[in-house]
Amino acid sequence: MEKQFDSLKGQLLLDGGKLRGSFFNRTVVLICQHDDEGAFGLVINRPSGNKVGEMIVANLPDRLKEHPLYVGGPVQPAALSFLHSDTYLPQANVFPNLNLSHSIDELVELGESFSATQRMRIFAGYAGWSPGQLEDEMRRGAWLTHPANIELVFQREPAQLWTDILRNKGWQYRLLAESPEDLSAN
Repeated sequence: MEKQFDSLKGQLLLDGGKLRGSFFNRTVVLICQHDDEGAFGLVINRPSGNKVGEMIVANLPDRLKEHPLYVGGPVQPAALSFLHSDTYLPQANVFPNLNLSHSIDELVELGESFSATQRMRIFAGYAGWSPGQLEDEMRRGAWLTHPANIELVFQREPAQLWTDILRNKGWQYRLLAESPEDLSAN
């Protein structure tokens, strides 16, 4: 009997405290695709400190140039991805009303359109796992899972997201959330 594949698509992965010293220390990763061929995710809590217009050479609408650019992960740092949300997106491919795309033309088109309820986050790079790699990391306890939603993906204070989610997960995660980044300071 074949084991059923449990996709983590649409879930958040949080550093479970075992990734200290790595790129993924205190990250929150939205899993956008996950199947038996591997997984693709975006780190949603790591702003690069740059604006999109400073880093992407393209004829972008001015309002897109002012968006903060996020570091989506360590893989292909020049690769463009963006998450887009609106009140109703029938073709959403991550979860209801949240779409992932990599097309600069689609990004420009969205930047030129107007919707009071539209949200967008633009990323350079991504997090990727080969077949079975993410499942192995999950078995080793490297990651904690948490249901994703639009409000978490587009949180106004992304640098606080990891701590906020852990604090709200319950008392058993509070110690991890409140531990200092540098343990020698403890």
